[in-house]
Amino acid sequence: MYIYLEGVRLFAHHGVDPQETVVGANFIVDLRLKTDFTHAAQTDELDGTVSYADIHETVKEEMKIPSKLLEHVCERIGQRLFNEFPSIIEIAIRLSKENPPMGGDCKNIGVEVHYVR
Repeated sequence: MYIYLEGVRLFAHHGVDPQETVVGANFIVDLRLKTDFTHAAQTDELDGTVSYADIHETVKEEMKIPSKLLEHVCERIGQRLFNEFPSIIEIAIRLSKENPPMGGDCKNIGVEVHYVR
C-alpha cells in the first residue's frame, strides 16, 4: 500500500553556487510512501492512514531550509517523515530543480533516493 504526492512544485533556495541560494529556483518533489492503510480503507477514517496534507506541509517546511545539495534536502525530508509518521515503512523521494544554471539546456536535474525503516 502506497501513498504518493506527485509533482509538488515549490520555490526554494538550494544550490552550490551562492547565487542559487539568493535567487532561488523552482523544484519538483515526488514522494511514494509505503504504509499499511487497511484500517482506513475499511473504516473510511483518517486515523488509519497518513494524511497527505500533513506530508505536504512537512515537505514544504523542509524545502524552506536552504541547502547546497539536493541529496541533503532529501535526507532531511526522509528522516523527518520517518520521525513524524511512524507508520511509514519506506520512502521514495525524487527531487529535481527546474532549469538548472549549468550552462546547458536542461529541463530538470535532480536526485532520487529510497529509504527503508
